[in-house]
Amino acid sequence: MDSHEGNGVGNGAGNGVGNGAGNGASESLPPPPPVPPNVEPEQVLEPAKKKVVRVPIARRGLGSKGNKIPILTNHFKVNVTNVNGDFFHYSVALFYEDGRPVDGKGIGRKVLDRVHDTYDTELAGKDFAYDGEKSLFTLGPLPRNKLEFTIVLEDVVSNRNNGNKSPGSPNDDRKRQRRPYNSKTFKVEISFAAKIPMQSIANALRGQESENSQEALRVLDIILRQHASKQGCLLVRQSFFHNDPKNFVDVGGGVLGCRGFHSSFRTTQGGLSLNIDVSTTMIIQPGPVVDFLIANQNVKDPFQIDWAKVAIFRLTVVTVAKRTLKNLRIKTNPANTEFKICGLSEKPCKEQMFSLKKGKDEDGEIQTVEVTVYDYFVNHRNIELRYSGDLPCINVGKPKRPTYFPLELCSLVSLQRYTKSLSTFQRSSLVEKSRQKPQERMRVLTDALKVNNYDAEPMLRSCGISINNNFTQVEGRVLPAPKKFVEPATVERWAVVNFSARCDVRGLIRDLTRIGESKGIKIEAPFDVFEESPQNRRAPPPVRVDKMFEDVQSKLPGAPKFLLCLLPERKNCDIYGPWKRKNLADFGIVTQCMAPTRVNDQYLTNLILKINAKLGGLNSLLSVEGSPSMPLISKVPTMIIGMDVSHGSPGQSDVPSIAAVVSSRNWPFISRYRASVRTQSPKVEMIDSLYKRVSDTEDDGILREALLEFYVSSGKRKPDQIIIFRFEVSPIIYLYVDGKSGYTSTTWHGINRDGVSESQFNQVLNIELDQIIEACKCLDEKWSPKFVVIVAQKNHHTKFFQPGSPDNVPPGTVIDNKGTTRPTHYHVLLDEVGFSADELQELVHSLSYVYQRSTTAISVVAPICYAHLAATQVGTFMKFEEFSETSSSHGGLTSAGPAPVPQLPKLQAAVCNSMFFC
Repeated sequence: MDSHEGNGVGNGAGNGVGNGAGNGASESLPPPPPVPPNVEPEQVLEPAKKKVVRVPIARRGLGSKGNKIPILTNHFKVNVTNVNGDFFHYSVALFYEDGRPVDGKGIGRKVLDRVHDTYDTELAGKDFAYDGEKSLFTLGPLPRNKLEFTIVLEDVVSNRNNGNKSPGSPNDDRKRQRRPYNSKTFKVEISFAAKIPMQSIANALRGQESENSQEALRVLDIILRQHASKQGCLLVRQSFFHNDPKNFVDVGGGVLGCRGFHSSFRTTQGGLSLNIDVSTTMIIQPGPVVDFLIANQNVKDPFQIDWAKVAIFRLTVVTVAKRTLKNLRIKTNPANTEFKICGLSEKPCKEQMFSLKKGKDEDGEIQTVEVTVYDYFVNHRNIELRYSGDLPCINVGKPKRPTYFPLELCSLVSLQRYTKSLSTFQRSSLVEKSRQKPQERMRVLTDALKVNNYDAEPMLRSCGISINNNFTQVEGRVLPAPKKFVEPATVERWAVVNFSARCDVRGLIRDLTRIGESKGIKIEAPFDVFEESPQNRRAPPPVRVDKMFEDVQSKLPGAPKFLLCLLPERKNCDIYGPWKRKNLADFGIVTQCMAPTRVNDQYLTNLILKINAKLGGLNSLLSVEGSPSMPLISKVPTMIIGMDVSHGSPGQSDVPSIAAVVSSRNWPFISRYRASVRTQSPKVEMIDSLYKRVSDTEDDGILREALLEFYVSSGKRKPDQIIIFRFEVSPIIYLYVDGKSGYTSTTWHGINRDGVSESQFNQVLNIELDQIIEACKCLDEKWSPKFVVIVAQKNHHTKFFQPGSPDNVPPGTVIDNKGTTRPTHYHVLLDEVGFSADELQELVHSLSYVYQRSTTAISVVAPICYAHLAATQVGTFMKFEEFSETSSSHGGLTSAGPAPVPQLPKLQAAVCNSMFFC
């Protein structure tokens, strides 16, 4: 029963029956009338107990273990002298001349800039910070609580202005000569909303965080955004990107990586600081539209572009090219006018007709003639067209009132974000081209601070804000590496399947055996090598997989324990998902896929690590596992859980999300894990299947599987402690663990200014944790384990450097005296066990070393990495992208309500508790 139903019935019963009984009237009342035979008495429920709402715990102190070292961080100290002033918040409303509200993005800043330039006196000479939408802030009040202005903007680009005209007709040319620009009148209303004391920033620095301090810091960040906007930057939240080709890197497919910087104010334990970091976003390759399409479709010339290939988008069949170009901004030759792409013409330029106005007849009626777009531009405008005649035109008008331009006259403007997911090749290319050594990153950040010249920003000057040019120095502590030894498995009863990969398979087997023996892993000779039949290579992926399994089954004496699969392309090729599903869900066979390109000893070493873990071996064991050095873990049965939710790629808003929960087994060890994976409604961040009641005594949730396996593998012990690592949200203490590209952190308390993380914290504590407790109670009503809940986030902008050294910060470096209000890595929301700072840091550090795919530490605890791997791998079982983007089978909303989410197949018993995801 839902909680609100319980409250309603409970209150009613308490007020009615309870009050009567309390007056002592029950003895003098007559007996109740008999109940008619066809009426069933209603059950009177007990009043619902008031639910305890959990909140994140406060920080318990700093750690002390490890060797101290100095660290530099990309926070620049900020001094504020004007803390006695007030920010005044005003609401902004924009209207067209006829009273319609302005809904176009990007126009607001142009309008408010004109207001500032035109009405300086009416604004009392004040500068303001405008967020580009509905909020404006000033230091001190404006002359009146409500102000209204009227301004005129020239060169306002809008489909509303240009969609109703034929392309470049003679009449349009004459109009353009008489009035060389479009103009638009706007009405602006500015109304007082709230006052924000700047003193709240000083209060936050003393630990007195409040809504006002969050709002004041938000104003400072809006000032940074406005400053970047006036420099012509692309704005992506608090990251800013200049239109400078030297910041662009080509990652293929008509997509560029654009390097910019993140800039935001942070309250820290050391005071207010400006956090500046390198940031990257993806943009469309600027220049001729045809060049972008050639690169995007990987063809050689315009005539190889596939204009006919279709996709289903918003329940409408559209061509891939049309969907790719829709809403992109272009400039057209020769007028150099900017438009937004609406679509493509149905016919080629030489065949696409439109009505050309030819003036008026004797009766004043407008005469028109039907001409092709090609004929108009070539013969009427005298513009040479080299290749556009046989290609579709670009439509910049309305679907029903189009305005066409030949393809070769259209060029994409710069700094347009590319929001679709990157291919594996594009991602690897971006990573390769974006690598920076610590000293180079420090130089880039120092240059960014100088170039932006924040000291000259008028609003910041009015606030009395000055920014130090030096990196802030903090103290770190280096913890020792805890790894110990290897527990090898034996690779036996196995075979190799080759899906047409070009390689020396026998040589690969020899090298794999050699590398395995060097690691103490015995690899027996395989039963056979199964080569894919050439006639199957062009079949659909599931068919290729089925044919391969038929071949394997017909020739092997029994079911293999392990299959090594050679993929014809990179690992994420179309065969990968069906192959994994067939092995794990249908047959219960451990399998390892590989793409045999650039194979060397290091590659094979990593492959052996994965195979060993999947077959039940251990590549490493912590020296502290099962020892008295971790008494809170080794003396009390403890289960460690990692949880993650992965969502569909950008542009796939209705693809089901995938939730994964990874849990430890074989206590007192913390190096072996199993995984459970379920689908859930699209874009739902909270895991909704941790506890899934199917009857009064039955639970079909994820946690039940994890708890039962822990009990079986840990000597029939129930976990008295459950430590939950949830990806992702907020931190205060940074713990470097890999010494290469990333780091992790441990934290106790922090507040995210936009409130999103705090909301997520509360949901984790009061929704997900409640489900976990229910799962425990369903197994044993008297069982009450203690919980530790830690949320982790990797996407933050605090970086660390060693002073005067070209090396990264060493693995195991803990920094717990540089707290920020920005989410970072580990945030401890609940600790019923009672960890000390040192104990918790040591646990996090240790869990970063149990990752069986690596011989060194990784940048986030292994259970979270495993959860991400499991969600990604099992997610390939279902080809979600084959469905419509808004297909009801994806679990989106339909007219009948929420649609069902397709379920993933269950894994066979032989592999469900293995580290198949490794």
